[in-house]
Amino acid sequence: MSAPPVIALDRLTKDYGQRRALGPLTLEVPAGRVGLLGPNGAGKSTLIKCLLGLVRPTSGRGTVLGFDIARRPLALRERVGYFPEVDCHVPDVSAAELVTLMGELAGLPRPDAIRRAHEVLDYVGLAEERYRPVGGYSAGMRQRVKLAQAIVHDPELLLLDEPTNALDPVSRERMLELIRDLGERRGMSIVYSSHLLSDVERVCDHVVILRGGAVIAQGRLADLRRGEGGAVDARVAGPAEALAAFRARLAAAGVAADDQQGGAVRLTGPDLSRVTLEAAREAGVQLRAFRPVRATLEDVFMEAVAAPAAPAGGG
Repeated sequence: MSAPPVIALDRLTKDYGQRRALGPLTLEVPAGRVGLLGPNGAGKSTLIKCLLGLVRPTSGRGTVLGFDIARRPLALRERVGYFPEVDCHVPDVSAAELVTLMGELAGLPRPDAIRRAHEVLDYVGLAEERYRPVGGYSAGMRQRVKLAQAIVHDPELLLLDEPTNALDPVSRERMLELIRDLGERRGMSIVYSSHLLSDVERVCDHVVILRGGAVIAQGRLADLRRGEGGAVDARVAGPAEALAAFRARLAAAGVAADDQQGGAVRLTGPDLSRVTLEAAREAGVQLRAFRPVRATLEDVFMEAVAAPAAPAGGG
């Protein structure tokens, strides 16, 4: 049997006055590392706040780790870690004090909160700076403090909102390594909201894309990147006359051939494997490579947001 979803929503909506910010949203998010994507105003931050019980939905229902988000917000927050986009620091308090306090607020007894604070600060690479006031930290250090406070209580689910925001390349790489480790080796489920598609592509194995408060694409990243409309990149070799005959046979079968950098030819059209093999054999050229073109996450995202909006009422 498959594992139950960590998040399950049933026609969830959130309105601010006359403006609908979210929904109706019906969605199941599996355990694992899930990217939450969408253009500005898509509803990502509103969704995260609803999941945490910080914002009450207008209608519908939802659960996080089996807890009803409207009825049991405190119980679910004991098992969920939250990395907010905005800084949540007290400038004149040390990282050790701040993370200890967050552990206590998450339900840990103070001795356990102190021990865990030092463990997670070691883990995120702030062992030497833990007693310095957070207000004097660099941007990268402040982001690592936010990660430490989010995992101090060893949550089952981690909600990350722009965790690499304003980081230099070295700090960004370190943050991505920590997030991957939390998901792969430490077994946390992760929902990763970001505008940086390359970061999501490196960390996540599943994505959900929102637009206008509705889901417009979701699924395993490998499935969504399965190919650019069935296109393949081929490499062929042979005399000029044979190559011209090869292209002519492809065109007659409805296959377009576009030259790519490095000598490859991108083929698009119906029944590519059979048509290409027959055309190569009949024209007398050597088919030296035949590789399906895999879409990037950026390709998937841009195609999804550019598609016509679905009728209202889906989710």
